[in-house]
Amino acid sequence: MCVSVIDRFFVKLPGLKSLLETFSATSGTKEECLNALKNGQVVAVSPGGAREAYFSDETYKLVWGNRKGFAQLAIDAKVPIIPMYTENIREAYMMPKERRLIRWLYETSRLPIISPHGGFPVKLCAHVGEPIPYDPNITAEELAEKTKTALQNLIQRHQQIPGSTWKALLARFDKPQKDD
Repeated sequence: MCVSVIDRFFVKLPGLKSLLETFSATSGTKEECLNALKNGQVVAVSPGGAREAYFSDETYKLVWGNRKGFAQLAIDAKVPIIPMYTENIREAYMMPKERRLIRWLYETSRLPIISPHGGFPVKLCAHVGEPIPYDPNITAEELAEKTKTALQNLIQRHQQIPGSTWKALLARFDKPQKDD
């Protein structure tokens, strides 16, 4: 089973916590994630979280800041990290171009004040990278950097930069390509 780690904000919304638990989503305390990993479950983490979802753009730059808790968790659980990226994910939903005020409000309150619009039927394709094996001699900082590099490589390999909603929509009609 896969446990998805989501922003704590969503767990606090009335009535949503039970629904999210039904779909194996958690706010992801370290203990919950560590127990899931030690019990053989997969834990899906987006190190950029809500900040990256709201403030990254069509250039697909990672917005992780100094986050390395996911790497420490993998080290503590002695499990590999498997980088994964979804092509055209930024084109599925649009955010306003001017976001300084929205960013300031988010950084001061941690509330996702604006919702994205869209749900455009763009072609989405998940790309799974090579596992980064457990290494007892690596630090969380080093593992986080390795993960970031692996993910950036997946993006460079599979994503048209800058992204384009129009081109991602048209990609739905392309013939499937075999990935090497």
